[in-house]
Amino acid sequence: MSIIPVAKIVQKPSHLYSLSSIEKTTAEELNRSGVTIKQGSQIAIAVGSRGISQIHEVVKVVVQWVKDKGGSPFVIPAMGSHGGATPEGQREVLESYGVKEEYIGAPIYPSLEVVELPKGNLPNQVYMSKIAYEADGTIIINRVKPHTDFHGRTESGLIKMCVIGLGKHKGALEIHQFGVRGLKELIPKTAQQIIKYGNILLGLAIVENSSHHIMVIKAVKPSDFAIEEEKLLKLARENMPALPVDKLDILVVDQMGKDISGSGIDTNVIGRMKIEGEPEPEKPDIKIIIVRNLTDQSHGNATGMGLADIITEKFYRKIDFPSTYENIVTSTFLERGKMPLIAKNDRQALQWAIRASQSVDLEKTRLIRIKDTLSLAHMYVSPSVFSEIKADKNVEMIEDFKDLLLPGEEELEDF
Repeated sequence: MSIIPVAKIVQKPSHLYSLSSIEKTTAEELNRSGVTIKQGSQIAIAVGSRGISQIHEVVKVVVQWVKDKGGSPFVIPAMGSHGGATPEGQREVLESYGVKEEYIGAPIYPSLEVVELPKGNLPNQVYMSKIAYEADGTIIINRVKPHTDFHGRTESGLIKMCVIGLGKHKGALEIHQFGVRGLKELIPKTAQQIIKYGNILLGLAIVENSSHHIMVIKAVKPSDFAIEEEKLLKLARENMPALPVDKLDILVVDQMGKDISGSGIDTNVIGRMKIEGEPEPEKPDIKIIIVRNLTDQSHGNATGMGLADIITEKFYRKIDFPSTYENIVTSTFLERGKMPLIAKNDRQALQWAIRASQSVDLEKTRLIRIKDTLSLAHMYVSPSVFSEIKADKNVEMIEDFKDLLLPGEEELEDF
């Protein structure tokens, strides 16, 4: 079977701003916050499991700032069930992002112990990391972005980090048992309880541009989390990466993982949700999705593989099923953990996809290949896709058409 020809293109955003100095901006925002720290205060710095660009540099600046103010900082993983819901696994996740004790200059305490806080009129229990609660204050660091499970006034950011991150595995289980309602309705209300009783000093909100570079770092007072996050979410949505067309026969994704998205593949990019009771996005409409590999930074957590139709044996061999299933069951979104077809190599995966997509005329097959759903500046497109987008002044062909796979080749070259 022939393999479709593709050309490499670059998508150039109409505007692409990023910070020139992560360290300088972080320090300026911390100083602007007006937060005071008493001499000798124990300060927890909550860091999550998302693959935020240069997160280790941000954390290092926060650590030094706390020290300069006379405090004694330490880092806690704030990541619910990720890292296999074990202290060792969560430390390993942070270290894979460069957040290592010797680099940041502070200890990492990965305990999953929690305390229960007053829940008020909420139907759910409210939990917070015991070590953070017993500290003299907590600083939360997180990226603000559209959520992969729902859409609302606030989605993924500081508010979610208060509840799912600081709540540890027990807090994640508590919220997720309510399904999407828990995420959309109960997280904001639960965060209010944690802010009220949980000594949160400050939030450091991060927004990335469509090329996965930090464009905004903003220090936010806990009382302003909701209003500031709503503004930043709008900015994040305007700058999130997207495919250049709305209809595809085949999407080839080189890699997925927890460092790419909470759902492994960003549902906002692929147009698939797979959550019972939640409507599927109208676009993009993609018939077949192939995922070739799982990132090393996922540590075997293949949450979101059920969003794909076909994976390769290379991907399959990397899966840590206990870690994956713990994350999936905690979320309650079981469809996302179901096993796709497993192809022995890239060629077989493409052949299956071509047959299953009913692409009778290969010249008209609409195919795009991307590195991952965070990296959409460069991609490979088939002739039918290129003919649709070539008039866009922000699209440029940088490599002419060639076969996606040459005769005799079984594996694609990595990006």
